[in-house]
Amino acid sequence: MAEKDYYKVLGVAKTATDAEIKKSYKKLAFKYHPDKNAGDSKAEDRFKEISEAYAVLSDKKKRAQYDQFGSTGFHQRYSQEDIFRGSNFNDIFSEMGFSGNDIFSQIFGGGRRSSGRGRPGGINMEDLLGGGGFGRPQPTKGPDLSFDITIDFMEAVEGCEKSLEYMFDGEKKGIKVKIPKGIRKGQKLRLAGKGGQGANGMPSGDLYLKVTVKDHPDFERDGDDVILQKKIKISEAVLGTSLEVQTLNGTKKIKVPPGVKNNTKMRLKGQGVSHFGKSGKGDEYVIISVEIPRDISKEKLKLFEQLAKEGF
Repeated sequence: MAEKDYYKVLGVAKTATDAEIKKSYKKLAFKYHPDKNAGDSKAEDRFKEISEAYAVLSDKKKRAQYDQFGSTGFHQRYSQEDIFRGSNFNDIFSEMGFSGNDIFSQIFGGGRRSSGRGRPGGINMEDLLGGGGFGRPQPTKGPDLSFDITIDFMEAVEGCEKSLEYMFDGEKKGIKVKIPKGIRKGQKLRLAGKGGQGANGMPSGDLYLKVTVKDHPDFERDGDDVILQKKIKISEAVLGTSLEVQTLNGTKKIKVPPGVKNNTKMRLKGQGVSHFGKSGKGDEYVIISVEIPRDISKEKLKLFEQLAKEGF
């Protein structure tokens, strides 16, 4: 969906007052109203555009949501029905001598109800705005809210409880959130009924939290598996060795076989991250890399030269 700058549509600043927004809309609505521009599809489209912008910016809650989430985020939460629901155009059109919901029914394709049936294939503006014309709000579920939350690597592994504070409708709100173990970067948590308050006794919306997980200095996560890099000496690669390696739950000893190749991957079963929402864990993979020394003494260099002569 294309970005919609409602402030630009109405020609007002983002700091515009309610009175300034209404004044600008009245001026534009008078110019583009279908009663003055019969058969002009461009004027009708412009009238729809400015009316949608006014429906959002004249409503305190909708405007706050639009300002907070931007055009894309706002339209993910509000359908066209939601945008116009509860809007009051009757007074404005009456002042200008124009029709109200009749004209909206025509241009949005809804039509009036007749014998309990509306014209198919459009928005019925009478139903949308309360059945008796503009200005009679219909109860609706509260808006959903969405926020980002950042946690540490081990908090994602083990699960945690976080306190979240945020602003909504000019009020500071706080909530404690339980982060389940095994959650991954980019996953969303839905907290039912913790969003914006519903009108007229309707239920509140939901709260969505997008989780960002910080990197770990040693571990890299791949799904529910973790990867650990471990360097060994050339002699250990040739002769084999025992290593103590870090896991998510402490340390473990592993045996590196003689003649191990560079970048060999060794598996520690069940030492990864808990599967999200179900039993079991991933694995840990220790990647063995053979460290080539940079500074070699003359004595050690002679040993390597001798080994090279012997075809090693």
